[in-house]
Amino acid sequence: MTQLSYDNTFEGLLTAVFEIYEFKYSNPKISKKDDLQHNLFAEKIEIITDISKSDRVIKKLNAQIGNDGVRCIIYAFLSEKIGVEDVIFDVINYAVQNPSINIMKDFANESVLQISQLTKNVGREKHRMEAFIRFEQLKDGIYFAKIDPDFDVLTLIIRHFKNRYLDQKWIIYDLRRKYGVYYDLKDAEIVMMDLDIKSLDDKNNQVFSDTEINYQKLWWEYFDHTNIKERKNTKLHVQHVPKRYWKYLTEKKMF
Repeated sequence: MTQLSYDNTFEGLLTAVFEIYEFKYSNPKISKKDDLQHNLFAEKIEIITDISKSDRVIKKLNAQIGNDGVRCIIYAFLSEKIGVEDVIFDVINYAVQNPSINIMKDFANESVLQISQLTKNVGREKHRMEAFIRFEQLKDGIYFAKIDPDFDVLTLIIRHFKNRYLDQKWIIYDLRRKYGVYYDLKDAEIVMMDLDIKSLDDKNNQVFSDTEINYQKLWWEYFDHTNIKERKNTKLHVQHVPKRYWKYLTEKKMF
């Protein structure tokens, strides 16, 4: 068995796939460096990410499974599921062996079915982040939002918020993965930072603008007064807005 480890990036994974074919590794297993489980009897290979190799894999995949197929593989990768790399390789290998058919429709294949299920799960999380994210204006005028999604969907929602808030500077920060996206009215770029989130949640720490605090109070009061307590249906409410998303919503805050 050949055990390949890569740098946790999608380009690194595709480089590993390229080198499996280039060097004809037998019985390959691919793992992130952080998830690598050592096997005494396996040949260990550390993959160095090569954009030219990953681009060649993408080009080949586009030709064989189309843009939708590539999107599914990207979504599955962003699920961060342990072992997803081997599932992705199985699907790619299946596509290479069957160039004349659209293998992404063959749900009888276990790996294709897993990719399809992961794609749906990640897509659902993407849409919920787009719906439930709430920005808060900081004292310097930048709008800030924190998220903690089950899957690594931050890069998937950039276009949505860039198109929606073209005239505002904003940051969306992923609490779990310690990185964010900053939009400066022109470009959106990935930023790596380890924020002290407790300081943002501290009511005594005036990091938010006075206007923001006033608007939040007004919105909460409006929501509270328009809510008809006698017609409260918690079960239906949780069905449409799961509790794990409540932390993003201004109306769920208590002042």
